[in-house]
Amino acid sequence: MDDSLDQPADGSPTSGPGVVEVAPRDGLQNEARALSPAQRADLIARAVAAGARRVEAVAFVHPGRVPQMAGAEEVMARVERTGGVRYSGLVLNARGMERASASGVDEVNYVVVASDTFSRRNQGVSTREALAAWEGIAARAHGEGIGRSLTIAAAFGCPFEGETPEAAVAELARIGAESGAEEIVLADTIGVAAPDAVTRLLTAVRELAPGVVLRCHFHNTRNTGYANAVAASAAGAAWLDSSLGGIGGCPFAPAATGNIATEDLVYLLRRMGLDPGIDLEAAAATGTWLGGVLGIETPALLGRAGPFPGAQAGMPASRRGEE
Repeated sequence: MDDSLDQPADGSPTSGPGVVEVAPRDGLQNEARALSPAQRADLIARAVAAGARRVEAVAFVHPGRVPQMAGAEEVMARVERTGGVRYSGLVLNARGMERASASGVDEVNYVVVASDTFSRRNQGVSTREALAAWEGIAARAHGEGIGRSLTIAAAFGCPFEGETPEAAVAELARIGAESGAEEIVLADTIGVAAPDAVTRLLTAVRELAPGVVLRCHFHNTRNTGYANAVAASAAGAAWLDSSLGGIGGCPFAPAATGNIATEDLVYLLRRMGLDPGIDLEAAAATGTWLGGVLGIETPALLGRAGPFPGAQAGMPASRRGEE
């Protein structure tokens, strides 16, 4: 297993889960205004300056399907290769993997949707067909020394088929791990999970895939995203996805809304005595800036309310070991 996922370094958490910044990909893909590659590279640079050490930077998908992700190669050519920072790219097929390899990403993130109906709408193939294609992509990435994350989308519920069986998700995770995933990402793509379901699913996946790093991806569609993040942290998730400003959603899921906001998540974790290594003020300022670039008011709240006063902007003195 890649120690950079299991035991992160250079600005990673001293306790609790790390944060994967997904605004440049999962965040921007559902916004009406498409940003240029230069603007997206600027967003990535601001995220890194705020302390992000894992960034989902691009998606290697057809621009006709997701025009907001056009120009992935140009974005990757513009990002600064800072020590300790890992950039990932979404891939959905062999062609995407080829592009990702040529662009020099550090990690690839491949998506398998837990329901066939959503899978066909999202990727044009069934769940099992997508899982079979993953094996070839994982093998190539492994051979080239590229990190391998497998996201199980709609892991808690599907907009077309309803509830997603926990046993089915755990089995997908088992197969994915056995075929080369270093990390399994459990994604609440449409924001329907509750904390008890998060705890159960993480436990089930760990039982069937005991050696894999676990990461969670929550949307705040029904205002449960932050509660789910707390549950995932307590259940041992090594990483949590979040998006500066709280932007995002899936273009192929009805009524999809934004990710949990990086600045709000980091504030919450720090109030719990956990330190994901992200500068609160810089993250909030970037979320506000991003809203201006997109011409929207972002869902994140920290940029409006500000951090609670304190030497470490949100971490209680009693949790910092102070008298």
